[in-house]
Amino acid sequence: MTTPALFSRRLRRYYSWYTVGFIIFVGLLAIGEHLGLSAGVIGHIFLFATIAIYAGIGVMSRTSDVSEYYVAGRRVPAVFNGMATAADWMSAASYIGLAGTLYFAGFEGLAFVTGWTGGFVLVALLLAPYLRKFGQYTIPDFLGARYEGNVARLVGLGATVLASFVYLVAQIYGVGLITSRFVSVEFEIGLFVGLAGILVCSFLGGMRAVTWTQVAQYVILIFAYLVPVVILSYKVTGVPVPPAVYGSVLDKLSKKESELFVEPREVQVRALFGQRALEYERKIAALPDSLDAERRILIERLNDLRLGNAPARDIAHLERALRDLPKTPRQAREAWEHARVAAMERSRAPPRHAEAHPGVTPEARRDARNNFLTLVFVLMVGTAALPHILVRYYTTPTVVEARKSVFWSLFFIFLLYVTAPAYAVFAKWEVYNNVIGSSLSYLPDWVASWGKVGMVSIEDINSDGFLQLAELSLNTDVILLATPEIAGLPYVVSGLVAAGGLAAALSTADGLLLTISNALSHDFYYKVVNPSASTQRRLLISKSQLLVVAVVAAWVASMRPDNILFMVGLAFSIAAAAFFPALVLGIFWKRANRPGAVAGMLIGLAVTVYYAVRTHSFFGGSMEQAWFGINPISSGVFGVPLGFATIVAVSLLTKPPPQEIQDLVDFVRYPRLPSGPSAPGA
Repeated sequence: MTTPALFSRRLRRYYSWYTVGFIIFVGLLAIGEHLGLSAGVIGHIFLFATIAIYAGIGVMSRTSDVSEYYVAGRRVPAVFNGMATAADWMSAASYIGLAGTLYFAGFEGLAFVTGWTGGFVLVALLLAPYLRKFGQYTIPDFLGARYEGNVARLVGLGATVLASFVYLVAQIYGVGLITSRFVSVEFEIGLFVGLAGILVCSFLGGMRAVTWTQVAQYVILIFAYLVPVVILSYKVTGVPVPPAVYGSVLDKLSKKESELFVEPREVQVRALFGQRALEYERKIAALPDSLDAERRILIERLNDLRLGNAPARDIAHLERALRDLPKTPRQAREAWEHARVAAMERSRAPPRHAEAHPGVTPEARRDARNNFLTLVFVLMVGTAALPHILVRYYTTPTVVEARKSVFWSLFFIFLLYVTAPAYAVFAKWEVYNNVIGSSLSYLPDWVASWGKVGMVSIEDINSDGFLQLAELSLNTDVILLATPEIAGLPYVVSGLVAAGGLAAALSTADGLLLTISNALSHDFYYKVVNPSASTQRRLLISKSQLLVVAVVAAWVASMRPDNILFMVGLAFSIAAAAFFPALVLGIFWKRANRPGAVAGMLIGLAVTVYYAVRTHSFFGGSMEQAWFGINPISSGVFGVPLGFATIVAVSLLTKPPPQEIQDLVDFVRYPRLPSGPSAPGA
């Protein structure tokens, strides 16, 4: 039998050779590009080679053992579990979305870095060691045992599926974005190409395959993330240590902003967008007559073009405009309101990168500060409550290893987070100096290539033939992926960044898919429907649910509900409100009981979802209905305190839990107790 020390040494040897091999692989592709290898071929090689690596690990790690499938046999060393957790954690949101958010929001984007990092402190102090001592397989397992049976388990199951599904949609969206750009296929096709890579690992080997794949994915994603920004740092400053030197570039960027934002043509362009916003406002107020008038004008112009033998391109453009015109006043109101908000945003000068809580009025600055603080809170608490992260600490051999694992997770995540602000500053410096003010006839190639997948758009609203800042629209998710091209780096670096983004999205998607399917098969089918189910039956149910969830998530992602970072942030709010109060009080307060926990989870979750639907445009809501100006991404800030208050109030008004449940709390809390009591639902 292999000892833990021997197993750990073997893993270090395997992954050392793997890392060296990957570096050699990238070096060979760089040589190939120098010798004439095309960008398309490089993109295909990166995509399919990395997916093949993950698939190979998945095949080699296949298992039919329940403990291996659900918790990797509880034998993952702390360092490797830290790498796997970091890969599971650093999703497409961290890898792709964080740099873009810092690019656009500047100081305000640091809420994500602060919240996510602080969340792991809560994991280490409040949850990970206690859940590992409890054992079992899932978070609903703990809820079912601590709160006496299947009612709390089923509520936890529903919240697990909802939070993980929203998070999963964001990851699959990121996969589609990367594959569509670098393999030149339609976005929807790219979704399912990446989905195949996700399924190979989680379908064959469960947590065992996912764990060893995620370690491999971490190596690729951190290498891919650091290489471009180190090169860019050296190019801009002469020093290849981005976190140490980006501050000097930020100083120069602040001076550039002071000049650029008051440049006459920039002011003119913003004024034109402001006029457009007012025009949309007038059209919305005049509905339905304005829609009929718009249709008549387009028809008359189209007839005039046809009678005047106008160029076919002009006629086709007008025909498309007529075809895209909203059919009903309700559709027109929604479409024009969206266009009005977009035009109003572009009519304002962007926030200065280093300015904290920017706003034109004191009320706007207050709202910015409140949203910063609430987002930090939700991300911290949500981090400590995400089921697919917490379940990783079930895989370590001991409670001590679980604590060490949290430390290693933080270290490996730190390597990315300490570099993300530098990415944003260097990318913005390149855009402001080498793109803004350029002739529209000589724009860089990356503008056109990313424009084809809808991530970059340009509108010369003042018709001067030059690009002003307000005329350039960049999707948040494009900043990191396009940075190598923005900086003029070799295409192999772009392919490397895409491979890292794919690794980040696939690793998190694997963990989320497994969390959802395991919750449905273990907590619903095995614990509630058929407790006598055989091992093979349980694994079959898990795998079938995994396929169904994956396909449904890909379908939802194809609708492009929002950018990656918002979808992930909403998942954090849901997890925070549904789980954090019940888990923390379940561990640290013996008096918490089943009615209190069930009521607290339901009320916290309901308020959070209600507020998100009420305020987000995808659901037909509006920020005009917001409470205290809080953005929908932070909706959990209302659900979490309500959850705590409800659990405490209802628990005090109802009977205390039986003695065996209180003994279970003692067993989980105190390290000297060697074995736990038999609790209901355990």
